[in-house]
Amino acid sequence: MANTLAANRTLDALIIGAGVAGLYQLHMLREQGLDVRVYETASDVGGTWYWNRYPGARFDSEAYIYQYLFSEDLYKNWSWSQRFPDQPEIERWMHYIADELDLRRDISFSTSVASAEYREDAGRWTVRTAEGEVIDTQFLITCCGMLSAPLQDLFPGQQDFNGSLFHTSRWPREGADLAGKRVGVVGTGATGIQVIQTIVDEVADLKVFVRTPQYAIPMKNPSYDAADVAAYKDRFEELRNTLPHTFTGFEYDFRYIWADLTAEGRREVLEEIYENGSLQLWLASFAEMFFDEDVSEEVSEFVREKMRARLSDPELCKMLIPEDYGFGTHRVPLETNYLEVYHRPHVTAVGLRENPISRIVPEGVLLADGTLHELDVIILATGFDAGTGALTRIDIRGRDGRSLKEDWSRDIRTTMGLAVHGYPNMLTTAVPLAPSAALCNMTTCLQQQTEWISECIRYMRDNDHMVIEATREGEDAWVEHHDETADANLISKTDSWYTGSNVEGKPRRVLSYTGGVGTYRQKTQEAATAGYKGFDLR
Repeated sequence: MANTLAANRTLDALIIGAGVAGLYQLHMLREQGLDVRVYETASDVGGTWYWNRYPGARFDSEAYIYQYLFSEDLYKNWSWSQRFPDQPEIERWMHYIADELDLRRDISFSTSVASAEYREDAGRWTVRTAEGEVIDTQFLITCCGMLSAPLQDLFPGQQDFNGSLFHTSRWPREGADLAGKRVGVVGTGATGIQVIQTIVDEVADLKVFVRTPQYAIPMKNPSYDAADVAAYKDRFEELRNTLPHTFTGFEYDFRYIWADLTAEGRREVLEEIYENGSLQLWLASFAEMFFDEDVSEEVSEFVREKMRARLSDPELCKMLIPEDYGFGTHRVPLETNYLEVYHRPHVTAVGLRENPISRIVPEGVLLADGTLHELDVIILATGFDAGTGALTRIDIRGRDGRSLKEDWSRDIRTTMGLAVHGYPNMLTTAVPLAPSAALCNMTTCLQQQTEWISECIRYMRDNDHMVIEATREGEDAWVEHHDETADANLISKTDSWYTGSNVEGKPRRVLSYTGGVGTYRQKTQEAATAGYKGFDLR
């Protein structure tokens, strides 16, 4: 259908998404002189920090590393108020970026890409928006984000609920009145934890529906004074030189070897890192916990012990502390007095493992055994179709009319998370088989991917190439390397959104490249230096 419509606009590159990746991609391609435009469903910039404005949303990466590092002035002319700022401050930072780089003039807001069809005869894409615009573009660049396709319609009867029902990633911009209400929160992942600990003082009654317990680490979030701000800004060069080469794109890295320490020494390390109040216990303690089940169990038991000390009720311990998977094989949340919430008289934890939600009824949540929990507000912290969902919800057609949705429904494959065989001139960020799919400080990895894409396009223009496509052989080689790396660690053996097991029927594969951010950077650069090995240029 798209091919029969006359284009309203012709571009060199069309970018989907105005979040961290999309804004930087626009800036870099515009600097090359390309005619480029961003299409964004939201009414303003921000990406995940536009959509996720639920109560308690905040960074769990330190603010001074969750930053663009291509410009020292851009970095130093913004000052953070805390180590882990909240969503309103982060959204203001995103506005600052857009304003400083004058990006909004090349962004179409409140505009959703509905379909994209590759025209092999022309080597170009025809893109159609839900609002009726048709765009002819050489490059289609997806910057849709890893967690941007919410799982909203999970329970029958949601439309019949008499109260208010919200998914956390579609929280109303004007906020929601929870004061004095009977509120139910479904989900206790990182988002659910932030919501629960934040709204507990506001609501009259809080029911937390718990299916999968989570390991959680207490967050230490000091406010910054002028000296603190000056101190982290003085580290700009150090951070710019360090972050792209660590295992997870954070300032810290794995520093200890399990076998080199005594039992007492290991305990000292765990205690010290735990007290830091960050993600260091997960991302900078003992790498062996991802490979060795005995090490995993010891580290996991350390965290369980810390959690048990804060939960006085054995039934709460059973419901809220994991026993059947290892620490770090799920996303690790940071929290502030979260466990103590369950000791409050107006808070009830409702276990779903043996008694799942049957449906939503007008009065509230009905469980399988017939128990009805009457509610005024239901908050769904139920996660996302991670990595793939943002693109499979667009009708993307590559060579010979092949469908990305259908291809990924059979097997989730990419070349380095940067391209997909069969989809020429489509370049991707934050899709599977790259660290940006989950295991990375997102700005570190998204900057690297957008820089790689920009240099690739520059190389093509300098060498008179019009089309780039991932080869089947190159993709096979990357998938094999990715799987070999992933299968060696315990993440691959655990059910979570990291493996796509939270979405019924989704092919199982570890979504994120687990070989490390620095290694990934090296391998993508090697491919580029070798004339884009694994890609066909024509």
